[in-house]
Amino acid sequence: MDMPDDSLPRDIRGYHRRSKHAPHRYALGPAFLDWESQPNPFRRYRGARQVDLPLGLDQPTPPFGKWDCVPPRHLDAGSLGLFLELALGLSAWKAVDGARWAVRNNPSSGNLHPTEGYVVLPTLPGIGEAPALYHYAVAAHALEERYVFETVPELPPAGFMVGLSSVVWREAWKYGERAFRYCQHDVGHAIGSLTYAAACLGWRLTVLAEPGDAEVADWLGVNREDSGHRFEREHPDLLALVHHPGPCVAFLPQRPGGTWHGQANRLSDDHDPWPAIDLALHFTAKPAGEAPKRRPVAAPPVPARDEAAGTIIRRRRSVMRMDASQILSKGAFLGMLAATLPDAGHVPWSGFPWPARVALFLFVHRVEGMERGLYALVRDPDSFSALKAACDRDFLWQPLAESGGPPLFLLARGDLEKRASQLSCLQAIAGKGAFSLGMVAEFSRTLDEEGPWAYRRLFWEAGLIGQVLYLEATAAGVSGTGIGCFFDDSVHETLGIDGEAMAWQSLYHFTVGTAIEDPRIATEPAYGHLDR
Repeated sequence: MDMPDDSLPRDIRGYHRRSKHAPHRYALGPAFLDWESQPNPFRRYRGARQVDLPLGLDQPTPPFGKWDCVPPRHLDAGSLGLFLELALGLSAWKAVDGARWAVRNNPSSGNLHPTEGYVVLPTLPGIGEAPALYHYAVAAHALEERYVFETVPELPPAGFMVGLSSVVWREAWKYGERAFRYCQHDVGHAIGSLTYAAACLGWRLTVLAEPGDAEVADWLGVNREDSGHRFEREHPDLLALVHHPGPCVAFLPQRPGGTWHGQANRLSDDHDPWPAIDLALHFTAKPAGEAPKRRPVAAPPVPARDEAAGTIIRRRRSVMRMDASQILSKGAFLGMLAATLPDAGHVPWSGFPWPARVALFLFVHRVEGMERGLYALVRDPDSFSALKAACDRDFLWQPLAESGGPPLFLLARGDLEKRASQLSCLQAIAGKGAFSLGMVAEFSRTLDEEGPWAYRRLFWEAGLIGQVLYLEATAAGVSGTGIGCFFDDSVHETLGIDGEAMAWQSLYHFTVGTAIEDPRIATEPAYGHLDR
């Protein structure tokens, strides 16, 4: 057995190798979970003015997928409250055996929620008499006024700006060195969650590719001493514009001068350092710069639903057990895959500025009219030749005979239920559902062309695909679960990919099927604890 190299990584490729799981060795994590130091999942800013947002749980939302028919809502306290609740808010509380925890509309690895949300708003009645930066306090469904601008920033007409950051410690507490990956997954999920929420109100969200980490940190204030304990600092992720449909000038305005308010709460009494994560953050610091051009990709039509989008968003859950007796319809399966294609005219891909670099390898177990076996969905047409050359020479690459369907290829026939579960860290849900998949990125090319920072955006793309699958599965009456634990190079070996060469790397797994509910777990209303 080869002994691992325990020296600290010298670049992001070294971090990626070091943070891989293998059947004989998992990535370095805590020896045990110190429950006394479990991070508080809710960031608060003491001393900042709090603005309670209206709860829009009874407000109508359009049918899921019928985004082009939604007239843009006027930006006010009510529409903003609905947007933030659908994007980042609570979906329920769960309770069992004296334990109680919240689940949210944006999913998170281990339900640990490293992602924090901010908004930059103009003057709004009921919100603020001056333009300001606010932090979204999830459990309170409220805004905390962090920075009041002296002048009005140049925002989109009738729009505003959203920012995301990550408390990496929340994930590292449980997952150790691999946690940096999971934080990036969560950013991708949040991008999707924000984009779907904006579409519910007739708005669109465009992620800004130009700002570097320093600019994002400056806008959100996460580089300030009052933004958190030194081991709990929020890493700047991105800024995005929320605007009316149509062309959007995607640029970052200058941040006006102003006054800061509030002091971040402490999330844990104790902390464990993870130097490899600190290095990964250093290696992937994003400089300012534009995104590479995207090749237009036309996806097949994605079936719209009659059910309200808000209902589907709030009903989404991560599944722990799958019912292996249930079969998924072929139409639902192909519709889910079509929704993952990066058509710039479709929500949520309309606001993601980077080109597609992630292919899907699917283990099809129980889909009506589909042979069991291994399939590939090629999301970037330009990558087909390179992907085929990188994989097992014996793969069939037989196109699925569906006129106008997604670019799906049969690679190998057979029952892969056991193999799928083995690859996903022996988790039965990868084999007991209708299908599972691995998201494999064109790794070296992307880092060579876009720089080491692109490691993060590859995981964002994977997380965004995961969010699409979550909501499309929920809309189809089934369920999904993101799987961050898998044996990296075992996946590569299964596909015939040279994992050491790093031309292609597996970044994320996902499974879809019929959930088996645990009757012991009680569900409580998301905001039943609030008077309003």
